Amino acid sequence: MSTPSQTMSRGLIALFAFCCGAIVANIYYAQPIIELMAPDANLTNSTASLVVSLTQIGYAVGLFFLVPLADLVENRKLILATLAVSFASLLGTAFAAHPSTLLLTSVLIGLSSVAVQMIIPLAAHLTSEESRGRVVGSIMSGLLLGILLARPASSLVANFFGWRAVFMVAAGVMVVVAIAVALFMPQRKPSHSASYGALLASLWHLFQRHPVLRQRALYQALMFAAFSLFWTASPIALAREYGLSQAQIAVFALVGAMGAIAAPIAGRLADAGHTQRLSHFAKLLAVVAFVPGLVALQLHLSFGVVALAITGVLLDFAVQMNMVLGQRAVYALDPASRGRLNALYMTSIFIGGAVGSSVAGSLYEHAGWTGVALAGGAMPVIALLVFLKVSASAPIAVKGA
Repeated sequence: MSTPSQTMSRGLIALFAFCCGAIVANIYYAQPIIELMAPDANLTNSTASLVVSLTQIGYAVGLFFLVPLADLVENRKLILATLAVSFASLLGTAFAAHPSTLLLTSVLIGLSSVAVQMIIPLAAHLTSEESRGRVVGSIMSGLLLGILLARPASSLVANFFGWRAVFMVAAGVMVVVAIAVALFMPQRKPSHSASYGALLASLWHLFQRHPVLRQRALYQALMFAAFSLFWTASPIALAREYGLSQAQIAVFALVGAMGAIAAPIAGRLADAGHTQRLSHFAKLLAVVAFVPGLVALQLHLSFGVVALAITGVLLDFAVQMNMVLGQRAVYALDPASRGRLNALYMTSIFIGGAVGSSVAGSLYEHAGWTGVALAGGAMPVIALLVFLKVSASAPIAVKGA
């Protein structure tokens, strides 16, 4: 295998970023078009939401049971095998005519989308310590763009060509990604030789052994909960309070994608030794981000939408920055265990995101947008307070925290 400096060229970094964005988007395509999918696939209104829920459950299962394999199995082969499942499950969704088929393929889409969490640790392995933050940050910007662009892209394609076309196109994209991985992604054979069972059993020991992992996981879980809360509730507010159409909401989501520029910036500054200061800034920025959104609905239509957009951009910037800082710190803990460390880190983030999105609807119904903004701001406040307490109690020992 090539040395890190030879392997991670700008072209390869761009390839990794594209693959991550394309793969992670699969999880989010169904969310804005579920009302179109349900009657066509003979799903009742009460079971339609299971499509989204089962996709998320599949992703959680994959994080825990598949991502650790990156420490045991040759990485490129593992990624290609997972992409094959993505292709089959997306194509199965596109042609699903029975409820059970659609629900099964939804689980498999989530399960196979964890390939993105195999690619990011691979990039860390192929990169020197001095430039790891910059590389991971650049790749994470692709991932965030995939998350933010998936919903508007899905809405627009479904609007013109029907919901099945969304998954047909996504399956085609997976073919492109697989070809790119096979042709250009370097191989990596892990040195770990334990059994799969021992590998899974070691997850708990890794979680116990590394306080930085626990701290970073908590910070990002709270930040991502606020992110998911905002992006689940804001389309509801835009439609109900301002009467925006699906196409207009899709444009709003595109504006939020500007926050993706935070990743490479955070990575470069972390490489320069500013992790602690940036960590403080990211959490504080997430709190401040909700201030414009707090007053948005009291403003005239155009000003209110702009205020919500400012919240979205600042929040995305803060969450993405904190994510990259956390990954850089976690990947530095134990190079031989990066796959499992990443699995633990991302599982905690997923739990936070799932909590944020699951309470968004009921919180909006009972407390309105003010309640959403206050709850969203409270989550990074908690992360900031814990971070300050940890930093004050052991400033040297928790350098990466």
